[in-house]
Amino acid sequence: MRPARLFASACAAALLLGSAPALAQVATPALDRALAPIPAPRDAPYPGVITLEMDATDIDRRIVAVKQTIPVAAPGPLILLYPQWIPGNHGPVGPVDDIGDLQITANGQPLRWVRNTVHTNGFQVDVPAGVSTLEVSFKWLTPIEGSQGRIVITDEMLNIQWEKALLYPAGYYSSQITFRPTLRLPAGWQYGTALDTESFQNGLATFAPITLEHFADSPVFAGKHYRQIDLDPGGRSPVRLNIVADDADMLAATDEHIELHRNLVDQADRLYGARHYNHYDFLLAVSDKLGGIGLEHHRSSENSVDTDYFTDRTGTIADRDLLGHEYTHSWNGKWRRPADQLTPNLNEPLQNSLLWVYEGQTQYWGLVLTARAGLMTKQQALDVFANTAATYAEDNPARTWRAMQDTTNDPIIAQRRPQPWTSFQRSEDYYREGAMIWLDADTLIRERSGGRKSLDDFARAFFGVEDGNWDPAPYTFDDVAGTLNGVQAGDWADFLRTRLDAVGPNAPTPNGGIERGGYRLVWRETPNDYSKALNTELGRVDFQYSLGLSLNGTNRVTAVRWGSPAFEAGLTSGWDVVAVNGRAASADAISEAITASKGNTTPIEMMLKKGDRFRTIRFDYHDGLRYPHLERIEGTPDRLGDILAPRRR
Repeated sequence: MRPARLFASACAAALLLGSAPALAQVATPALDRALAPIPAPRDAPYPGVITLEMDATDIDRRIVAVKQTIPVAAPGPLILLYPQWIPGNHGPVGPVDDIGDLQITANGQPLRWVRNTVHTNGFQVDVPAGVSTLEVSFKWLTPIEGSQGRIVITDEMLNIQWEKALLYPAGYYSSQITFRPTLRLPAGWQYGTALDTESFQNGLATFAPITLEHFADSPVFAGKHYRQIDLDPGGRSPVRLNIVADDADMLAATDEHIELHRNLVDQADRLYGARHYNHYDFLLAVSDKLGGIGLEHHRSSENSVDTDYFTDRTGTIADRDLLGHEYTHSWNGKWRRPADQLTPNLNEPLQNSLLWVYEGQTQYWGLVLTARAGLMTKQQALDVFANTAATYAEDNPARTWRAMQDTTNDPIIAQRRPQPWTSFQRSEDYYREGAMIWLDADTLIRERSGGRKSLDDFARAFFGVEDGNWDPAPYTFDDVAGTLNGVQAGDWADFLRTRLDAVGPNAPTPNGGIERGGYRLVWRETPNDYSKALNTELGRVDFQYSLGLSLNGTNRVTAVRWGSPAFEAGLTSGWDVVAVNGRAASADAISEAITASKGNTTPIEMMLKKGDRFRTIRFDYHDGLRYPHLERIEGTPDRLGDILAPRRR
């Protein structure tokens, strides 16, 4: 791809989104007309209300039909934008290629449109004189197979994400454009959403008018198997769990399990104090058919969990802290929002410099609230901390060259594409390493204040004000450091910058909160219970801290840790382990071979296959199996235990 600087000609500059003042039309000889400059968004009401009619009844073909009526105020070029920078995805991932059969008419006459050749999510149409509305129609061609994108429609359910199926006029803030949506569902289906329903009759839901800002932030889960559970009976604002499932039996949550979800709402209230929504709807798909998701919104969240989530609680550990994480985003990321993410519309580029707060602190509170609610035990949460601490220990290969701060750019530069060397390249480490920084801060506040203050006080001061207000409140790095200083005096800017920016062999690890919390990271020959259950659930086999291999259930290498014995032997992902020490390969056989070589000179001999190629590797490794655990430091305050304990007031 050509570097952006090569496009910095006068013609291209005239087309830059948001360029101000707008430049004259630019002749584009290869097109049938001149491309008008895309007007910069302005904070003024768009004239009129855009109606959007969506028909999602073509379940067999996974096609959604969309019709929009767009008022127009004057003749001339009009730019319609398809959302590109999607909040919560943190990058330019709007799948404009998923729309087809785009038709635009005025007074029954077709109008030709042309795509902007620089900002290809923009469509220009020339409005004739005397026209007051445009009729726009297209089909949202949702993925049929996983290789085409995330599955949003199955035979039993669908996930409507409005921002993937609308066009809006350029030149206005999203908060100043009003939509009036309707949604037609298959017969007998029910739905959950944060949108306010005006009527629902014969499968047609009519929603109250709403600004584009909140419309794009209010998805729908619908299905033939549906259940809604009140998570805050008699509370000051409704909180509902809206469940769709592959089968009706999967909706069978026990009263005890429901109460744990209610505890999550209660513990969040005790942490933050304020609510920044008029109602909140968890959207939960119990499915192995719908594409996996965990995506935050201000008054709702999109979540998918294992089909046994309600019927086999002990067997679905991977999903335990998902709802806690996404619910926390209502405060962190949606109400308090990084200033560089508070853009005027859905096509202005976002910046992600504060994702270590937006996502990192949310990762921290998501785990803590899950434990406080009882959805996860204290030991399971400690095991999660152990696993994260092991990832970012002194021998982490990626921290030798790349600062954690730089990983906040990953949603833009990598967009979660598969990586050949994740352990060395880093991948969105602002989540888990960010969480460890906040554990470090929490324990430091507790230590310096003699237990009188904690990060809970930061949460209440930063997120727990202006109860009931759900207009986004921007924040900066200085706001974060200043609020920390208000809780416990100290040079918090230096504390944060040191952990965010340091690289090299002497860079401090983010694990200071573990020992200050009363525990130490230790290595044992068996996985901790959380890892054991998680690997069983996900079909994974873990030897990353010994030989440096991760495998799937069929003995295929899925990852090689940078600098490990496997790496030094030239292994990569994609090899199948055929045999080890003359035995057919299995997780047990590999474990026994590693154990047999511990403390002696006997090598581990492994035969591998890739396509029609075989190779045998002799590993000169003798340190045995290594799995992370946390061990209590006797005689020290159990600050981690205090952090994970439920709040009673």
